[in-house]
Amino acid sequence: MLHKKTHRNMSLLARAAVIAAIAIVGAATPAAGLPASAPAETPGRVPQCGVRDVDVALGDSEGTAGTRYHALVFTNNGRRTCTVQGFPGVSFVAGDDGHQVGAPAASVGTAGPAVTLAPRGTAAAPLGVVNPDNFDPADCLVVPVRGLRVYPPNERKAEFLPWATRACSGPIPESQLKIGTVHPGSGLT
Repeated sequence: MLHKKTHRNMSLLARAAVIAAIAIVGAATPAAGLPASAPAETPGRVPQCGVRDVDVALGDSEGTAGTRYHALVFTNNGRRTCTVQGFPGVSFVAGDDGHQVGAPAASVGTAGPAVTLAPRGTAAAPLGVVNPDNFDPADCLVVPVRGLRVYPPNERKAEFLPWATRACSGPIPESQLKIGTVHPGSGLT
């Protein structure tokens, strides 16, 4: 009786192991419509998009109470496929020297899966811009800005995106810029 019970328990454990293995493989396989990802340094794999590989633009926008959300769109401008994954770096810049105004964008949420960009393909990240009038004027110290300094995800070189607006230059209690992870397409979601 003990032998049959042990055999049955082993059989149940084996089935559970197979089901777990299938679940793990299924979780590691990209969902339909989502591109596969790989590190840039792996031979034969799709490399990471660098600043030279993408054009950056502001796309769709919509407002909520005191914050305007814009799609920060990355378009593959090259002839080769590349990937983006994670959070872009974004900050306001001003003056002829392009000095940074305020703190860089705070990342919101978790990094999503890699997005594969074929030539002319797009990925976007939601960029939240808090209205500077939401802050105490004595703390905010509103100044005009010339645009945004944008680093593609995991990139150390930036691109300038012209956008004349206003921003806080003083120490404010929260970030005036919030950035989400990149996702396929050119819209906010």
